[in-house]
Amino acid sequence: MTKVRVLVVEDHRMFADALRLLLEAEPEFMFLGAADSGEQALLLAEGCPDVVLMDIELPGLDGTDTTRRLLDRCPEARVVAISALQPDEVVAQAIQAGAVGFVPKTQAADQLIDVVRRAAAGEIVLPAEDLAGTLRRLQEARRAQENDAQVLGQLTDREREILQGIAEGKSSTEIARRLFISPHTVHSHMRSIFMKLGVRSKLDAVLLALRRGVIELDRSG
Repeated sequence: MTKVRVLVVEDHRMFADALRLLLEAEPEFMFLGAADSGEQALLLAEGCPDVVLMDIELPGLDGTDTTRRLLDRCPEARVVAISALQPDEVVAQAIQAGAVGFVPKTQAADQLIDVVRRAAAGEIVLPAEDLAGTLRRLQEARRAQENDAQVLGQLTDREREILQGIAEGKSSTEIARRLFISPHTVHSHMRSIFMKLGVRSKLDAVLLALRRGVIELDRSG
């Protein structure tokens, strides 16, 4: 079994040690190390981890800039922003830099493990208890940051359906089942969406599509 390589970027030693113990207890994960700064994270990421748990409130080179630089080197890495305070504007900046979502540090241990699994599978990682509300808050925070020069590409009907499914919290497998296509086809459409919208993650694609009215929240499916 190929292990998921996980890097932790966290400047609070106790929390970093707790994450290390959690990850090392799971045979499917390979713990690559814990960096306490953005600069150290870039050094430890030379081998390109699969998943990065990124504190967005790092001193010096912050989590947003670290995310952007890390993904320039390792575009396939899945960065999950972690925060004690969940400041929406900062989280939105991390997502715009390429993070696939965020998780509060208050999450239970089993939920953190599930976060890593979902990120490795290419899914959006957001607090599940209020997905629509979280998307709305992030949409508002992102709105002020949106570059007016960025133009929404012409999405096909199928691409819109896939983005709608993601906004409803559906996994790639669930979307494929709904649309009677394969998960591989869903992934191919997502690559096309990323190119058209100029984004790096599903979450950023959903937020941009919501902002432009291409998809909507709370639509029954």
